[in-house]
Amino acid sequence: MSDHNEHNSLGNPFDHRQSLIHGRHCDCHDCRHDAAARLASDGTKRDAAQPANSEEMMDRVVESALVRGMFGHSDMHRRQFMKLVGGGTVAAALASLFPMDAIKAAVKEDLGPLEKTELDVGFIPITCATPIIMAHPMGFYERYGLDVNVIKTAGWALIRDNSLNDTFDAAHMLSPMPLAMSLGAGSSRRSFITPAIENINGQAIVLHLDHQDKRDPQQWKGFTFGVPFEYSMHNFLLRYYVAEHGLDPDQDIQIRVIPPPEMVANLRAGNIDGFLSPDPFNQRAVYERIGFIHLLTQEIWDGHPCCAFATSATFARENPNTYGALLRAIIDATQYSSDPANRSEIAEAIAPTNYLNQPVNVIEQVLTGRFADGLGEVRDVPDRIDFDPFPWHSMAVWILTQMKRWGYIDGDVDYQQVARDVFLASEAGEVMRELGYEAPQETSRNYQIMGKTFDYTDPEAYLDSFDIRRS
Repeated sequence: MSDHNEHNSLGNPFDHRQSLIHGRHCDCHDCRHDAAARLASDGTKRDAAQPANSEEMMDRVVESALVRGMFGHSDMHRRQFMKLVGGGTVAAALASLFPMDAIKAAVKEDLGPLEKTELDVGFIPITCATPIIMAHPMGFYERYGLDVNVIKTAGWALIRDNSLNDTFDAAHMLSPMPLAMSLGAGSSRRSFITPAIENINGQAIVLHLDHQDKRDPQQWKGFTFGVPFEYSMHNFLLRYYVAEHGLDPDQDIQIRVIPPPEMVANLRAGNIDGFLSPDPFNQRAVYERIGFIHLLTQEIWDGHPCCAFATSATFARENPNTYGALLRAIIDATQYSSDPANRSEIAEAIAPTNYLNQPVNVIEQVLTGRFADGLGEVRDVPDRIDFDPFPWHSMAVWILTQMKRWGYIDGDVDYQQVARDVFLASEAGEVMRELGYEAPQETSRNYQIMGKTFDYTDPEAYLDSFDIRRS
């Protein structure tokens, strides 16, 4: 089951009555107020002045980008200013300062003809998908001439299957998924690419409140834990964590695959003792006074990848201009999400029913890193979740070592080649620099994970260093 979203982010940027964030069917207070304001005294709707064709859409894209840029993408400040000064006055002033017709023509020429403008992008309603989601109500897709329908999806198996059968043009995926799909692990084999990571950190181990006296993982024998998918950082980090404490994740505990939105209900029902899950469900368990945060995953590996933006290699090859525009929109949105000053605004944009369907204060606690831990403390961890689009090859190599360690893949693995084929670090770096962002010159680096060095140049030696493993 999925929810299709219509957007109004290409509304008239000079109209103070019109919100440029949230969808047309959003039921939040602000959007209901806006809908009422657009009704004339006789009960008929005022003209929303939406673009009628692709030419008008591109013109509106330019106007919106300039106006949004003037106000730092703060829709509240834009609307306040338009109401105070008058939208017509601002439009006239802007036209006198910028050669608008020339800018619009140049943008259309620079972008090149897009092979497709209407795209379907699947997502799971979790904060890891923040850039993919917020790019919709906050106008980042439209900035590049794209009309993107973001589709809320019930689980990762559906994301995988809808991507394999081309129902989705691109999707929010767990970072191990494109690697697994490209190798044919757990599904039919098809080449997928990850040109951008969505988020780093952003996960936690949550335990039921009944287990407050069991903070030592060696006390977890017989526990049942939930993870969102087998091919997930959640699964591999949980396995790594308990194994480092001497537990065999296949013998001493049980690990069940549970869709993220069902994690809290299963914890409440006693079906599981804990979970390693994406947010906001870790914080939701605290909010509902069912669980507590045992550990943020950044304490296992600070800066670890979580979710990714992915598409098939076929889509990128057959639609190069559309793919390029989509990647730029995603990287732009990810960089915007990385600024802590934008997090509260983003929380409001992604909270409504058609996106995360969560209380704004729950999302804010995750995105700002100031949160209640369920144990009576309020913690400040600004990088509890962060957003960095660069898909390091070494991240892919580590994931592959864990897939082999636990028997998800077998035989010889060309770690470096698979990493280069799937995680497009060089391409991401080029786009980041083109958009004015800093990007690493190298594409791999070593990591410290629970005090142990991961040397990406010798993955087999790293794999052999573990006593608890399947292969």
